[in-house]
Amino acid sequence: MSRIPALFQGLFDDAAVFPPGNLPVAEAVPAHRVHRSAWYAEAVGPLLCGAGRLGELAGAAGAADPVLRVGLVLPGGSAELGPALAAAAPFEIAGVELATRDAREAVAALDLLLPPDVPAAVELPRELLRGDGLDEVLDVLVDSPYRAKFRTGGLVAGAFPDEQELAAFLTGCAQRGLPYKCTAGLHNAVRHTDPVTGFEHHGFLNVLLAALATDRTAAAEVLAERSGEVLAKAVGELTGHQVTVIRNSFTAFGTCSIAEPLDDLAGLGLLPPSSPHQPPSQEDR
Repeated sequence: MSRIPALFQGLFDDAAVFPPGNLPVAEAVPAHRVHRSAWYAEAVGPLLCGAGRLGELAGAAGAADPVLRVGLVLPGGSAELGPALAAAAPFEIAGVELATRDAREAVAALDLLLPPDVPAAVELPRELLRGDGLDEVLDVLVDSPYRAKFRTGGLVAGAFPDEQELAAFLTGCAQRGLPYKCTAGLHNAVRHTDPVTGFEHHGFLNVLLAALATDRTAAAEVLAERSGEVLAKAVGELTGHQVTVIRNSFTAFGTCSIAEPLDDLAGLGLLPPSSPHQPPSQEDR
C-alpha cells in the first residue's frame, strides 16, 4: 500500500531551479533523483526546467544516467516551443507549460508541434484573466486538450492573488471541468502571512479543498482558512470520489522545495508519522 495518500500523489512538481530556491542545475539533478527514489517518490512530479537551461540540464544529467522526466517551462511563448522540444529530446518530456498573451495562438502552436502523448498547460498573465477575460480564456482552453495554469505567487506582494481572484479562477475551471495547475507561493499547506516578507501565501491544502467548490464565495472562504487543524479535519473527511474530483481538477503545482510541503503534511498528521528518512532540505543539497 502506498505511503502517500492519493490526494498528494504527483502533486509536487520539482521547481528547485526557479526562484526563490534558485538551486544550480548541477545540484538540482542529483537532488531530484534522491526525491524520485525516496519513500515519498509518489508525491513528486517531474523536474521543471526553463527552455534556456536545457543545455545545462543535459550536461548535469549525463548520457549514462537514467532518463529524467522533465517538465518544460516556456516563459517566452510559442516561439520557444519547437526549439525546446528538440533540445529536450534526451529526456522524457512529462509536460509543457507555455506562457502566452494569446490563448488561441498558444493552442494552435501546441496542436501543431506537441507530441500527442505530452500534456500541456497554458498560462496567461493575471491581468488578462480579470472580468470577462477569464471566461474568454477558459472557454478557449476547455475546447482544447490542454490545462490552464495560474500563478499564485512570486517575488513581490502583487504577484499573490487574493482569495477572490483565485476563487474566480478555480470555480471558472470547476464549472467547465477544466483541469489546471498552479505555480509559485504554495510551498506550505496552510494559508499564512510570511513573517519575513509580509506576503500573503495561499496554502496548497486550501487550494485542494477549494477545488471542490463551484460557488465563488464558498471557494474564497476555504482559501481564507488559516487553521491547519480545520483543513486537516476536512481532508480526513473527503470521500474517495471527492479526492478523484479534486485531483482531476488541481493536477499539480510547482514548488522549489519538496521538503517544505511534506514536512507540513507530516506536522498536520496527513502523512505517516514514521518515515525511513526525511527529504533533503535546501541547506543539505
